[in-house]
Order: sequence, then structure tokens, then C-alpha cells
Amino acid sequence: MPETNCKETNTNDSIDPQKHFDCDIKSAIKSKHKKHNNIEVGESSTEKEMDVNLPPEEEEGNVEYKLKLLNPTAFRIEHLITQMKWRLQEGQGEAIYKIGVEDNGICAGLTSDEMKQTMETLNQMASRLGADLSVLREREVDCEALGERKTIAEVLVRKVLDPHQFLDLRVSVLGNADAGKSTLLGVLTQGQLDNGRGEARLNLFRHLHEIQTGRTSCISHEILGFSSKGEVINFNESRTAEDICENASKIVTFIDLAGHHKYLRTTVFGLTSHFPDFAMLVISANRGIVGTTREHLGFALALGVPTFAVVTKTDLCPPFVVDRACKQLERLLTSPGSGKIPFQVNTEDDAYTVAQNMIGDKSKVVPIFRVSSVSGDGLELLKRFLNVLPPQKNAREQAKLMEKPTEFQVDQFFSVPDVGPVVAGSMLRGTIKEDEELLMGPTTTGKFKPVTITSIRRNRAPCRVAKAGQGASLSLDGMTKDSIRKGMVIISSDVEPRCYAAFDATVCLLYHPMSQLQKGFQTTVHVGSVCRTAIIQTIHNDKESISTNEQATVTFRFFSAPEYLRIGSTLIFREQATKGIGQITKLHSYDSEQPNLAVFRRKSMSVSPPASPFHLNSGISGAMLLSPGCQASLM
Repeated sequence: MPETNCKETNTNDSIDPQKHFDCDIKSAIKSKHKKHNNIEVGESSTEKEMDVNLPPEEEEGNVEYKLKLLNPTAFRIEHLITQMKWRLQEGQGEAIYKIGVEDNGICAGLTSDEMKQTMETLNQMASRLGADLSVLREREVDCEALGERKTIAEVLVRKVLDPHQFLDLRVSVLGNADAGKSTLLGVLTQGQLDNGRGEARLNLFRHLHEIQTGRTSCISHEILGFSSKGEVINFNESRTAEDICENASKIVTFIDLAGHHKYLRTTVFGLTSHFPDFAMLVISANRGIVGTTREHLGFALALGVPTFAVVTKTDLCPPFVVDRACKQLERLLTSPGSGKIPFQVNTEDDAYTVAQNMIGDKSKVVPIFRVSSVSGDGLELLKRFLNVLPPQKNAREQAKLMEKPTEFQVDQFFSVPDVGPVVAGSMLRGTIKEDEELLMGPTTTGKFKPVTITSIRRNRAPCRVAKAGQGASLSLDGMTKDSIRKGMVIISSDVEPRCYAAFDATVCLLYHPMSQLQKGFQTTVHVGSVCRTAIIQTIHNDKESISTNEQATVTFRFFSAPEYLRIGSTLIFREQATKGIGQITKLHSYDSEQPNLAVFRRKSMSVSPPASPFHLNSGISGAMLLSPGCQASLM
């Protein structure tokens, strides 16, 4: 088929990059990035039109191009079904079909009859696999070579999974106190708008002082479901979490974190221990970038968590105030320490386009939504974005993790009457089944004890198996509540687990209020669900100290008990204003006969610099601090 020149039929839409429905995702994002940086576009409409062709189809991934599917033979239909099954496996139950597009990315389009027949064939394929279709968007192209108007379509194929087996995405919710995080989650998950006085957030709070102050102080989990056809399932239609999990094919688990600086330890623990797929940064339109916003964004970027932003309370401000908050956020995202590309989402096409570009470690796009929890403006776009947001791991990566020995990381524990001790956390590797016998530890003495898994729950719904990459809660037999602590692991009995009291890490000191950080400094170290006090025992360089923005290899020693660690794990250490990030490079064997680590602390206090009460307002962005000059430019 000869190459066709496909253009937008509506030239007025093509003039404005913000409204331009561009088939090429990269071109759309680049055009918005140019607009946000005030780069002028040529005056003529031909210069303003973008290349609408897609990049060539990739063999891997969950995106499939199909030009047309007209009256396929029985052999052909079996081949197409096998192909759809492969794409669904790649997307863990989701696939995107682009109809009217050739394998080389050319948007040729189909006539109305051809599109109708193709969709009938696509429905036949999906029904054979127990999947449902939903048309995300359509557009018309004017193909000059053929002299007729044709259409291309983007279709979401989602498999109808078995009960309690669903695609699960975890989203950490970040932002300063009073930004509207809990209210936004209450509106999304409860299906009822707020009354302007925080009524929607009451169902999320777990403590009386949270209700009295309106500020979250602990980690809470809320779920939002989507059916196989993309319909929202929340507590407005379902009475319990079990009903949502039973009727949903995709579950978005929101991890609501504290915004006040007093609870920064809880926020960092939530980011490192829950291994979120995405981070949602919430900003108040009437206050802009204030408080802990920069710190929260910096921690997410430093940990490599893809991020999208939501500007709330747009109903309280005139449009120019909302625009000012968005420009502050764009300057923060495009600063040298961040290097992200802001993408303001104003239409459904924008939401679908940017969602497909959020996957992968190299994604630099940060979508920005404007919403109001009182009037409901912008909420529908946010829901559509969450509906098509893809998982970060493909089927092959998931399968490799499941083949490894079992490893479950504990980040919460409690006791349930008539059940016994229950632990909650994340499955890092392998699988866990009911009545399976495993090892749990380390204890304060460095031992691992045998336990039996009596029951498993995911999102408050019972299930029989927990797989790698999923969050779950387990009831145990063989351990008491008093002997369980955060940071423990449940691991396969086929391996010989070890614990470590000291380790080496290559670190970058992001900020320290004193001139240099010296050995003997006491700090809090976050490694996954491990959150322990540690002492810098040795700094491996000539001057035996580190200055801000310097890198060095450092030996940390835990103050109290040994922990289960892995080489290559990312760590964050902090103490008031001091903050740094690093990666574990070496583990030192634990000797249970060694003297109490508190003795080492008393000896090292004489060389430890005094802690500074200076409050870190600037935060970090990626792997460096924002400079004071950059802060001033954001005010």
C-alpha cells in the first residue's frame, strides 16, 4: 500500500497543540513541552501540523496495530486470537488495539463499513478469550492519496479475570498538608462530591485526632475499581471492598501518606516499603508549591517512581490563580535537578495519550490534572487516565519474579480476635499459598522461626494465593504479636536466610546543615520496609567525611537489631535537615556474640556533630537538592 499523507480534518484543532489529537505520542508531548516553554510555532497551518504517524509496531508490549480485519478465515482467526492472548499476557490482562494503522505506523484509516466489520471480528476474538472491548477514542483522517475520508480507532481490550484475580496498581498519594489529598481520595473512592468542609475525607481517617485536625498522620489504603468495560466501581455502587474486588477487573490501590513535616518519617516509609507503581502529587491551587511538596516530589523522583500531579481546589480560585500554581509546578518539574516534561491534561485524548507514555523507567512525562472535589471538574479525566494506566512490569518480568524463592516484606502487623497475629506487606518474589510453611525473621537475636500461613487476604478480600508484585495480609501460626516487628520478612524454607547488622553503600549526600558529615553520625535508614536507626561507622575516602552533593562509600551499622537486606537495594537516610540517598554494595555478616551496639553509640557520640534544628524547606528533586535560587524563582 502506498504511503499516505494523513492530516487532521479540523485545522483549528491542529493549530493548538494542547487540543491537538496527535497519533504520535512523542510528538504530542514535545509539542506541549514547546508550548509550556513559550517556543513559537510557525504562522502557517502546514507548519503547525504535526507528523501523525506512529512509530513502528513493537513485538513486545501490549499494543497491537491492525489495519483491517475483514472476513478472516478460520485459520486466520485462530492466529489472531493467539496474538491477542499474547498481548493480554504482556499487559497483565490489558491490551491496546489501534485499528486502521499499518505495522510501520502509518495511519491509513478505514471506511465506516470496514471499521464495522473489523470491530465485529475484534469482538469475536475477545469473546473467545473471555475479554471485553471498549472504544477509547476515534478520529477521522483525510487521506489525499485515496481522496476519501477514513477513520482510525483505539480500543481497550481487558480480560474478564476470575473472582479476586485482578490487575492491581498501587499509587502513593503525596503532597503538603491541607492540599486536599484525603478529600480527593474520598471523592474518588466513595463516589460522592465533597461539601466544601472536608466531609468526603471522614471515611479515610483512622484516628480521632485526624478527624479533629483534618490531617493524615498514618498510612491508609483506599481502592478504586474498574470493570472489564472501563466502568468505575467504588463504594457508591458496592457496599464492601469484597464486592469491589469481585466485580472489578482492575483495582487502583491508593496509599494515602501524611503531608505534615512532623510525619515525614511515615511518608518516607510508605514510599520505600509499599513499592508503588506510580506517585500522585497533590497541590492546592490557592497555595501552590509550599511546605513539604518539594521534598515529597524529590523522594519520588529519587526512588524512580513515575509521577503525575493533581492541582486541587480549583473551585476556590479564579483561573489566573490556578494558572499560577500550574506554572510553579512546571518550573519545578523542568528544573535541572528534575528534568521532567509537564503535560497538562485538558481532554480525554490528552488523558489516553499521556497514560500510554507513563510506562518504562525512562518516562519523563508528568501529567498535570486540574480538579475540584466540590464541583467535580476534572474528575472524569482523572478517572479515565487511571482506567488506562498500564502496569510497570510486563508478563515476563512478573513470571521471573514468581519463579524465585518466596520473599514477603512486612510493613504492618496487628492482632485479630479469634484469628491471631496478622501481618501486611508486599510480595517481592515467589508466591505464598494457604497452609504453607515458611520462615519468618530476623528476630532481635538474628534468628528465623518457622511459621504457617493460615489465611490470605488482598484488598480485604480472601484469596488462596499471593503472587510477586502484589500486596497482601497474612494470618500466621507460630509467632506471637509481641515478637513481630516492621522490616521482617517471610521467606522460603528452602533457602538459608541471613541477617546483617552492618553494610556498605555508595551514597550521595543531598543536604547537610554543617560543613561536613563525619563518621559517628546517627541517622535513620530506610531500606524497603526496614526503618532503623544506624550509625555511620566508616567513610571510605581520604578525608573521612562528606560534604553536600558529594558521593562516597559509607559503612552503616544498625543501632539495635540486625535486618534482612539485599545487595543493590536503594536506601534513604535522613536526620532532621540531613538527607541522602544511596545503594547497598556490600553486606557484613552478623555475629550474635558481638557487644551491644549501644556501646558503640556511646563511644561515637564524642565525634558526632550536633543535629541542627534547621527545617529543610527546599526538598530534593531526583538526586540533588533544589538550590535556594530555584526556590526563589518558584515563589
